[in-house]
Amino acid sequence: MSLTLYFIRHGETTYSQTGGYSGEVDVDLTPEGYEMAKAFATAYQSIPWSAIYASPMTRTIATAKPLCDAVGLEMQLRDGLKEIHYGQWEGLSADEVKQTFAEDYLCWMTEPAWNPPTGGETAVEIANRAMAVIAEIEDAHTTGNVLVVSHKATIRIILCSLLGIDLGRYRDRIDMPAASVSAVQFGKYGPMLQKLGDRTYMDEALQRREGT
Repeated sequence: MSLTLYFIRHGETTYSQTGGYSGEVDVDLTPEGYEMAKAFATAYQSIPWSAIYASPMTRTIATAKPLCDAVGLEMQLRDGLKEIHYGQWEGLSADEVKQTFAEDYLCWMTEPAWNPPTGGETAVEIANRAMAVIAEIEDAHTTGNVLVVSHKATIRIILCSLLGIDLGRYRDRIDMPAASVSAVQFGKYGPMLQKLGDRTYMDEALQRREGT
């Protein structure tokens, strides 16, 4: 038996609806976001889980809690799984950032691996902290199923790191809708992508929600 890592992005928030920048902003889920978390728990509670790791933010804890309650596991919180820190862009819309931080925004859009949001984190810095958590999980769980509850940019950067994709292309190569599930199995030849951005476990009304 091998190790399989499941990743779920937190459920819908008001910021995931509007596209505003909320890394350190500790927003809660919308009512629909809570429904997504419940639907995930219902669909995935039959899997024999070894552990559940989560970012220590309100939206990720709320997403993990229904499954933790269903399977009787305590979530393990790790700062390394937090979302990208947007620095001075926190709480702003994309249009506001373009107007106020035009040069930094252009650099970040062109090459985010090495160019951060103003006062924020690069993709390389996120990969360094997040992959330290993945290494911890691999050391603790050589087999079984482990859930990682994190954020849009962070999960995409982790997947790029595991699959050998240029970190600077994480936005261009991987989509990650709210409450979508991805899975990577660690086999003989290393990490193998099994599932990417799946939301078929939730009902059609939730799947149709835009901007998530």
